[in-house]
Amino acid sequence: MPGTPILSPYAGPWRAEFSATLRLAWPLAAANLLQMLVHAVDVIFVARLGELQLAASSLSIAMFALVTWGLSGLSSAVAPLIAAELGRRRHAVREVRRSVRMGLWLAVGSGIFAMAICINGVLLMRATGQDPEVIKLASAFLAIIVWAIIPMLISNVLRIYVSALGRPIFATMIVASAIAVSVTGNWVLVFGHLGMPAFGLNGSAMASVVTSIYIMLAYIAAIAWDRRLRRYHIFGNWWRTEWSRMREIIRIGAPISLTILAEAGLFSGAAFLMGRIGPAELAGHALALQVASLAFQIPYGIGQASTIRVGYHFGAGDRDAITRAGLAALAIAVGFSLVTASLMLVMPRTILSIYVDVNAARNAEMIGFATQYLLLAALFQLFDATQAVAAGNLRGLQDTRVPMMIAVLSYWAAGFTVALALGFGTPLQGVGIWAGLATGLMVAAILLVWRWTRRGMIQLV
Repeated sequence: MPGTPILSPYAGPWRAEFSATLRLAWPLAAANLLQMLVHAVDVIFVARLGELQLAASSLSIAMFALVTWGLSGLSSAVAPLIAAELGRRRHAVREVRRSVRMGLWLAVGSGIFAMAICINGVLLMRATGQDPEVIKLASAFLAIIVWAIIPMLISNVLRIYVSALGRPIFATMIVASAIAVSVTGNWVLVFGHLGMPAFGLNGSAMASVVTSIYIMLAYIAAIAWDRRLRRYHIFGNWWRTEWSRMREIIRIGAPISLTILAEAGLFSGAAFLMGRIGPAELAGHALALQVASLAFQIPYGIGQASTIRVGYHFGAGDRDAITRAGLAALAIAVGFSLVTASLMLVMPRTILSIYVDVNAARNAEMIGFATQYLLLAALFQLFDATQAVAAGNLRGLQDTRVPMMIAVLSYWAAGFTVALALGFGTPLQGVGIWAGLATGLMVAAILLVWRWTRRGMIQLV
């Protein structure tokens, strides 16, 4: 069908697969990068309010992001299901509609659950001995920003839908425009412009809610405008239950959620470990991790694309095409990771200068630690890219339970254990903690690729 290049038949299979994967991956990767910029806008505005407000925002967002990101994995099971349905029947309108409808139901249901967790997150802050004034500010902030959760989870399902149907560019355009909404919202609500009162920290939370609702409505408008997307009528009969499809989404999606939480939990835990060593080490860790996280968005987008490409061929029952899709995505991700690793090795101070003044005396200790950690981040770029795409490939085969167990084993039994042992049992300290992060990613990459290569023997295909 014209206008759907990622699903079109092709000649010259390897070249065409590389081309199709790139066409699908670059808009998704760009959307991931732009989404990080949306969040960065909030930090920039809140930082101008003072350290107390920034601390309250950081604690709140850490909990909010972990819960929301984890639950987004639950509904992300819609991606391999839609891809497989399109692979089996090119015009699987009813099946696609069922998957999206139940994905939206799940987004709302899990979103309500997430709101309850975040609102009670203040209890965790008290239990961990946070400053009472910070807790007070964080409590009010969380009570507002939780209303962004359901729109965000709905947008995640709609993003999967438009991407699987050959319109990933919509995700890029929508998130890009959301940056302007976020900037305007923060400018108006945080500092009080255009006749609005200055809400301060709470204004940033309000801006986040407005931005999330805007993104959701933009996806709905794009789907209504595009003829191919419109023909599936995904909002038709929205009240109709499809419990068998819901169970299928949960069966595939629950392990994805736990996998995300396992990996994110390791990196969040590393920050707490680093904080016990010293503030300069923690600040350097935060800088290096920000750079590594930014670089990760590209292979993460390629992994999202590989889930759709592999899932499509899985539905079609084409084993050779499954192999091509998986290997093409791995090759693209590894190639990109070699570029980012080289930049981190060759010009770490130049990269860090994007965030802070590397020549200021007050930043010398922080920059010293950040440079050390960035060199280690360069070494695990290859493993991070490989595990992201290998996991995406396996999700395309609807294989998520064993990869979840691999994630827990890799990130916690291996990664966290090494981080603890080297960080506090040797003079390496912060470097030892980063060695633990590298270990977790390396073990995950090896085991996930091993499972991918054995997919025929273990009857995944």
